[in-house]
Amino acid sequence: MDKPIAKKPVYYRYHWHIAGGTAFIALLVYVGIAASGGRKLRTEAENLIIGEATSDKFLEYVDVEGVVQPILTIQINAREAGSVDQIIAEEGTMMNKGDTILTLNNPDLIRTIEDQQDEWEKQLISYQEKEIEMEQKSIDLQQEALQTTYELNRLKKSYALDEEEFNMGVKSKAQLEVARDEFDYKTRSTALQLEGLRHDSAATILRRELMKNDLERERKKFERARERMEDLIVRAPLSGQLSFVKVTPGQQVQSTEAIAEIKVLDQFKIHTSLSEYYIDRITTGLPATITWQNKKFPLRITKVVPEVKDRNFDVDLVFTETSPENVRIGKSFRVQIELGQPEEALVIPRGDFFQTTGGQWIYKLNESGTKARKTPISIGRQNPQQYEITGGLQSGDKVIVTGYSTFGDAEELILK
Repeated sequence: MDKPIAKKPVYYRYHWHIAGGTAFIALLVYVGIAASGGRKLRTEAENLIIGEATSDKFLEYVDVEGVVQPILTIQINAREAGSVDQIIAEEGTMMNKGDTILTLNNPDLIRTIEDQQDEWEKQLISYQEKEIEMEQKSIDLQQEALQTTYELNRLKKSYALDEEEFNMGVKSKAQLEVARDEFDYKTRSTALQLEGLRHDSAATILRRELMKNDLERERKKFERARERMEDLIVRAPLSGQLSFVKVTPGQQVQSTEAIAEIKVLDQFKIHTSLSEYYIDRITTGLPATITWQNKKFPLRITKVVPEVKDRNFDVDLVFTETSPENVRIGKSFRVQIELGQPEEALVIPRGDFFQTTGGQWIYKLNESGTKARKTPISIGRQNPQQYEITGGLQSGDKVIVTGYSTFGDAEELILK
């Protein structure tokens, strides 16, 4: 018996055609959506930070951490070798200029000073003895000159009398010539003696000056040697805090060896390190500020160390006016170092969009604030609070600056 064959529906005969048509229509819809704006993402507006592009003063500066240090740290070196006899001041003590830190003992130096003293005393005695001898010799020469002058005057009177007697015929010519020869001899002898006295006086003065100079040199040598005894007492060269003493009683120290350190605490500086990226832009004199308890304190760069270590270089700054109260060594502050003068620029707030987009684009809101679309931008300079916009935005434009890690590759955001 034959079975009747059921008649199949028309759509079953053409199901492959229908499936192909459906896929084609879906492709057209996808292409249309892509062409009309790409993938869209709905997000909560309250979870985003929206910034506005504004024309404002842009100040390029570096924000780094700085540490308070004393304005001056003095290393104290031993001026004389010796063993540590007694440590007077303890570490951390506030010292005044001239206060004793420690004392040294050096027996060899003491013997040297005693020898110098003996030598100077010998020189002093010798000088006094020679001065007495020269004074006595000078007196003797003056006495001889006086006696010779007296005899010359007496002979001069006798010769004048002989001339009168010769003129009267009492004495002969031969007797007069003998008297004249004796008078001439005595006159020349007296002149030579007086000349010798003058020379001896000049020589005596010169010898006395030379002896005084020798004696003065010995005295100064003795004084310098005695001053070295003072160097065995190590004193504070300036007022400040004794930060450490690196020797112990009985320890032998050498001349010029570092034995202690004093920190001057009447003023402080801020020490920080900057990236080598800024080394050509950081110079002495640049202004900076720190903020403490909502108050700004101005500083100025006073020292730039050009040596780069671990891709950083060191900078010192000092307060130009007042410093924060209760400043302590080692305390940290955030320091803003200005790299130039404020300039008018189009700026937007900083946000995490830069890490995601590389500063190439940003989501810009429409006028109603209901949608935000990718917009290409160009970023110039930056500081810890702002980016300078050099292209892609205008003053008044609102942009999304945070939350980019959750947006994926959405071309447009719909804000709820």
